[in-house]
Amino acid sequence: MLYRAAFHVPFSVLKYAMTADGKIAASSGHASWISGKASRGRVFELRGRSDAVIVGGNTVRFDDPRLTARHIEGHVPVRIVMSQSLNLPEEANLWNVNDAYTIVATQRGARRDFQKKLARKGVEVVEFDMLNPRDVMSYCYDRGYLSVLWECGGTLAASAISASVIHKVIVFMAPKIIGGLNAPTPVGELGMSQMTQAINLIDHSYEQIDRDMLLSGYIQPIPDLSPVIPSMDEIPSVDPEISPYETNIISFYKTWDTFGAFSNFSPHPIHMPDENGDSFMWPSVEHYYQAHKFVGVDNPQARTIVQEIKLAKSPEEAARIGRTRQKRFPELVRTDWETTKIDVMYRAIKQKFSTYPGLTNMLLSTAGSVLVEASPHDLFWGGGREGEGLNYLGRLLMQLRSEIMGTFPASVKVGEAA
Repeated sequence: MLYRAAFHVPFSVLKYAMTADGKIAASSGHASWISGKASRGRVFELRGRSDAVIVGGNTVRFDDPRLTARHIEGHVPVRIVMSQSLNLPEEANLWNVNDAYTIVATQRGARRDFQKKLARKGVEVVEFDMLNPRDVMSYCYDRGYLSVLWECGGTLAASAISASVIHKVIVFMAPKIIGGLNAPTPVGELGMSQMTQAINLIDHSYEQIDRDMLLSGYIQPIPDLSPVIPSMDEIPSVDPEISPYETNIISFYKTWDTFGAFSNFSPHPIHMPDENGDSFMWPSVEHYYQAHKFVGVDNPQARTIVQEIKLAKSPEEAARIGRTRQKRFPELVRTDWETTKIDVMYRAIKQKFSTYPGLTNMLLSTAGSVLVEASPHDLFWGGGREGEGLNYLGRLLMQLRSEIMGTFPASVKVGEAA
């Protein structure tokens, strides 16, 4: 989220697996598999935390990937293929949009007949006047993507690095040597001739994953978005409509934070239907959300779990019960949970803010700012430790804010009497 606000592009990670001698495939192009099963499982997790995964045409031609978050339930990233010429196979796993949505980014006018074939398969084709990583990332920014994972070959990786759209690099290095004068390497030509020109990764770390070694580090530093508050004399020259104390990003996490009332753990009970359809005073949004993982499941144990959560003495206890039971008894979780949990959450927070006018006023006071749940652990509802999370709770709050503001007459500004 920080990178998106600072650079107006999504947070972007370049990921690749290579052998100990720096090859991402054999000279023939064969690359399955360089890294081990545990490392590939980590890649599925990375995809599950990304809004989109980007590859180039060579990856489609040689590897025919699916680019799904296999074995990881929940979020499925959009798959983006960058190809100037559209010299792509007629049949490919990525053209199966039943697995995930696919976008092909190409040069304007390229292979119009093939574009029509892709469209008939349900693939979205987006034309650019000049296809390049910077414009594609701007396009992703406009679509609202927060994080993008690049799983491309060396040529496109070099182009993305040169365009300054890569923020973090994740490398899986396998204890193998393949050799090959023409075997591809992870990053192509960057125009550097001296080792002193090399790009140094900062804040790097190492991790052993079975037989592989994982190296991660940042190409660009985390931006400093501390708000600069102008003096009152400077305000008119900036924007007379903007408060001098307005910030670009508003984070919330703990209930005692300034905007802690936005948290699902805040002590704001809500009247919502229970598992029987009867009105029930849920102690918090978190109670309601966790219980609804099991609501409607025709199993006595699932109904017992719902009662446990309803009677939990705190939101923290409700979260603990819901999460541990979900992990321990996945068969008791409703089968449609992954597709309905966002709607469940939105209904709950909408009820919360409609019940407490003070919370509504607080939400409206953030107009123009990005809301981020600063959870370092929850990468679906929160923004993550490094801005790599999907921040769905923040997104829903901003959606609710827009919905509330839309109920005001166009001639009346938020905060003024109608």
